[in-house]
Amino acid sequence: MGAGKTTIAKALAKRLAYAFVDSDHEIEARTGVRLPTIFEIEGEEGFRRREAQVIADLARLQGHVVATGGGAVLRPENRQHLQASGFVVYLNVPLQTLCERTRHDRNRPLLQVVDPLGKLRELHAQRDPLYRSIADLVVSGGRITAQSVLQPLLKEMGKA
Repeated sequence: MGAGKTTIAKALAKRLAYAFVDSDHEIEARTGVRLPTIFEIEGEEGFRRREAQVIADLARLQGHVVATGGGAVLRPENRQHLQASGFVVYLNVPLQTLCERTRHDRNRPLLQVVDPLGKLRELHAQRDPLYRSIADLVVSGGRITAQSVLQPLLKEMGKA
């Protein structure tokens, strides 16, 4: 959460002349409600079921750049779909940076806790090995921007 997935994915899509899709936005479009409402009514498990269906559908698309939610890697079927359908980039941003970027965002249900940095530590410990297991490219750093990532990413993809 807050790593810059959407920003970088949009820039990559534009550069490649591909369509851009954000899986969280797709879930909202399909349900007609915002993510916090889904979490409130269905809990995280209900949200993850919806997310898995959206990712399965998006994985079948060609000529698209997809930004997923931060927890998409939790389900094995999502990891399989992502790995099989394209080039996977993991943006590994320091936890303090993520906390600063997300601290006022009320659309991040998992961070609506007393200790958001502690929650980010917990999520990172759980998710980092999963991201690394499917990533074709890992980009690390606190100052990750679209411009700093795009050229090395295109080169790694064989599109530079």
